[in-house]
Amino acid sequence: MSADPLISSAFGFSSTAREVVAGRQLDGLTAIITGGASGIGLETARTLAEVGVKVVIAARNRRLAERAVSDLQNTAQIEPCWEMLDLSSLSSVRAFVDRWDRKPLHILINNAGVMACPLSYTQDGFEMQIGTNHFGHYLLSILLRPALERGAEQYGKPSRLVSVSSGGHRRSPVDFGDPNFLRRAYDPWIAYGQSKTANALFALGFDHRFRSAGIRAFSVSPGSILTPLQRHMTKEELIARGAIDETGRPRAGLKSPQQGAATSVWAAVGDELEGVGGEYLEDCAQAPPFSDAFPRGVRDYASDPEIADRLWDLSALSVF
Repeated sequence: MSADPLISSAFGFSSTAREVVAGRQLDGLTAIITGGASGIGLETARTLAEVGVKVVIAARNRRLAERAVSDLQNTAQIEPCWEMLDLSSLSSVRAFVDRWDRKPLHILINNAGVMACPLSYTQDGFEMQIGTNHFGHYLLSILLRPALERGAEQYGKPSRLVSVSSGGHRRSPVDFGDPNFLRRAYDPWIAYGQSKTANALFALGFDHRFRSAGIRAFSVSPGSILTPLQRHMTKEELIARGAIDETGRPRAGLKSPQQGAATSVWAAVGDELEGVGGEYLEDCAQAPPFSDAFPRGVRDYASDPEIADRLWDLSALSVF
């Protein structure tokens, strides 16, 4: 991480995505948002659509995607749309990019994710969480790189890639010896943490490689929000982790989906981030390094360029 002062903004923990873009008009931009049919992805899509961005929701659930597009149409300035994308299938990723063809792209928000699911594997043999959260997004981003370059050339400003990580990355580094849990015992939370570390490292590696081509990349932690991401957790687990109380109500201190989308939107369009890239962001600011005295922020293993290069090599070998 840079030794320069941490980047900040006028926004913070309680800010909403709408507050981040208040007073702005972003006509002419096109954004792809994976997992944009629900949760913070939907609020990210809604907010950008309200200020003139052409929003494309990439999702695998047709019913949810069609409902989301219908919902967004109520306030969008430009007609939103959706495209089929299953990140657990590399062939689906390639088909999505083939359909995109040569259209320019200005914002790619890799938001979709799986959390704490039972042990299972993608069509291509990856453990489901790292396969969906990282490897699928890795291939999507690499194949859409020319579209992002065209977007930067068209708009006259760098395109942006936003990789949605999580404070959950602090649970585990990437295990390069056995990333797919073929030999070690499976722990759904360790698997989730590993995949979120990979999301942070990917943004670092992508920005390093493609900043000269007019693309900047960031990773973000949305914070703690109740969304469909928790679908694999029982009520007892949610209570034990402080997400809900015994009556099922969300506990104080959780963000709303609109608040959870704020850092993704800031990463996508915030003026404070011009000229920089690769940073891990939370609460609409660059996160400090994790320490025992500050039990938030980013772990060193998720912000190390050498580890990012190692993950990049593994990813390239795994998907091509």
